[in-house]
Amino acid sequence: MTDAADTSSTVRVDEPDPEPEVGEDYRDAVLPGKRWVRRRFVRCDFSDADLRGLNTQGCTFDECDFTGADLGDSEHLSSALRSCVLRRASLTGSTWRGCSLLGSSFDECRLLPITLRDSDLSLTGLGGARLRRCDLSGLRLREANLTDADLTRADLRGADLTGARLHGAQLADADLRGARVDANGLRQARLAGARVDLETAVAFAGAHGLLVGD
Repeated sequence: MTDAADTSSTVRVDEPDPEPEVGEDYRDAVLPGKRWVRRRFVRCDFSDADLRGLNTQGCTFDECDFTGADLGDSEHLSSALRSCVLRRASLTGSTWRGCSLLGSSFDECRLLPITLRDSDLSLTGLGGARLRRCDLSGLRLREANLTDADLTRADLRGADLTGARLHGAQLADADLRGARVDANGLRQARLAGARVDLETAVAFAGAHGLLVGD
């Protein structure tokens, strides 16, 4: 006979990974305010879908197409958009926490206001993106394409911009204290008025051929 103490203990078994939805057609779907947990999408088409207010948790989207989709006011926790296409999509008011946007491209998207926390934007395509005054602090932006992006007065404290393409990027009055920017980025970006720490200031001088010291 099992005593009460024994009956109170249970063995937790991890749930198996969900089966992915592959190549599904969600074009023009009207799905506002939906909540998706641990769903997997591979090469699915969300073109022009109404996903406003979508809430995802632990979901993955691989090589999906969000052209023209409305993701405004959506909330995402520990979800991933990997190598996805977001062209002329709306992300205004969206929140991304602990997410990966690895290798995804954002072309002519409406982004502001957007909240990004503890997220990985490595290899993302953000060329020409308008991110004025955006809080990008602590984000991983390694090898991201930020060519001609408007980052005026953006908060990039502690961000990792190693290998990022910053040619023509406007970083006037941006806060780069504690950020990691390599020599190429320091040469390519427009940094007038940017706030930097001493280490970055020395690196900036070296990147422009100046010698620092006695």
